[in-house]
Amino acid sequence: MTISTPTLHFPPMPPLTPRNVAVIGAGAAGLVAARELRREGHRVVVFDREPNAGGTWIYNPKTDSDPLGLDPSRELVHSSLYASLRTNLPREAMGFRDYPFVVTTKKGHRDPRRFPGHREVLDYLNDFVGEFGLGELVRFSSDVRYVGLLEDGKWKVRSRIGGDDQVDEIYDAVVVCNGHFTDPRIAEIPNNVSNIGIDVWPGKQLHSHNYRVPEPFRDQVVILIGSSASAVDISREIAGVAKEVHIASRSSDTTLGTLPSYDNVWLHSMIESVREEGTVVFKDGSSFCADIILHCTGYKYHFPFLDTNGVVTVNDNRVGPLYKHIFPPVLAPWLSFIGLPWKVVPFPLFEYQSKWIAGLLSGRLTLPSTEDMMADVEAFYSTLEASGIPKRYTHNLSGYQFDYDDWLAAECGCPGIEEWRRQMYTATSKNKVVRPETYRDEWDDDHLVLQAHEDFVKYFSTGHLDGCLSQ
Repeated sequence: MTISTPTLHFPPMPPLTPRNVAVIGAGAAGLVAARELRREGHRVVVFDREPNAGGTWIYNPKTDSDPLGLDPSRELVHSSLYASLRTNLPREAMGFRDYPFVVTTKKGHRDPRRFPGHREVLDYLNDFVGEFGLGELVRFSSDVRYVGLLEDGKWKVRSRIGGDDQVDEIYDAVVVCNGHFTDPRIAEIPNNVSNIGIDVWPGKQLHSHNYRVPEPFRDQVVILIGSSASAVDISREIAGVAKEVHIASRSSDTTLGTLPSYDNVWLHSMIESVREEGTVVFKDGSSFCADIILHCTGYKYHFPFLDTNGVVTVNDNRVGPLYKHIFPPVLAPWLSFIGLPWKVVPFPLFEYQSKWIAGLLSGRLTLPSTEDMMADVEAFYSTLEASGIPKRYTHNLSGYQFDYDDWLAAECGCPGIEEWRRQMYTATSKNKVVRPETYRDEWDDDHLVLQAHEDFVKYFSTGHLDGCLSQ
């Protein structure tokens, strides 16, 4: 496998030089990026189309005008949260490494549960904004329309605030943190002949991006496609009101095992065809009439504002070529992406990625040569291919996320992920299997919670450590 490398010219970077940096997105990734960039001395502007910080953690009861999310001109709702969503990770493991996600005594609505609802995560992020004075860095209600490379190696950022005219500005570097839970990925359902195919099927289709509450599914026969965390939660919730829930999944034994208390839920192989009279036929030979197909099939990486002259592409959900899931080698470190990996504990990963980017932009840290970075990318792709891992799983870090975090930490001169956090993640994963209905409220890792809080006391006693924790 060979990846072509265009020749681009950037100015030399003197050591410890502050840069003008544009951060696209004020969700968890963009906020921690802003903090780390400013800590390193950079001048930062964060752009976000919403009027508040929080990104995907801002719940919106409204949904897209196109329930499948295929119409590019649809009225778009950024968040994919459903009303009942609770975290599937404990708060101790979720939080930024030097700003623990603990139960707060602040007034107002707060959720003290160990696996809190989405509102508590948003409150935590707002606490983070207040603690580090990040609000002054964010341009809210500012929609980025274009990010493009100029001949001198700088970046043009075109944005529009509210209904005002577009504004063009020049930055030394751009950090993309626009998230990847907004642009739906849809299961392929065949279109065969005139009376067979999804175009003639009379039922309703939607993507889980547009699921909020179960009531619209009452007394319906629902086919849910997928077996991810959201699919498990939503199928359980819908089963309480629907006539039948049929789960179509490539994973033949995962989802059904998490729904032991429902007698109106069945697991199937994937859909083979759908018919004009409403019948859905599965590859296992079963068939029946259904009212709704709900796609819990994940999301696509989407950067409609970004113009790199073809240097960065999205191919079968692989964003590349990227060195360590962050830098296009020929544009490094001037263009970077935070938060692409999935099947991870996200906030600490964002934090490490941000520290590395900030240090590289100032010149305190250095990257390998463009050729060496490209060779690393090619070797990584070859390893995936040899292992039979589909291209769409390029950014799936399941199984080695903490090794990745530790590698970033070493590059930054920081300690790696705490052992209790690793063990807590593993314990939670096992507990989901043992207690699929109640793992958020029953657990056996209190000793790890104690270890976490001992570390939190150390963090707070140092006054929210600046940059990396001391060894």
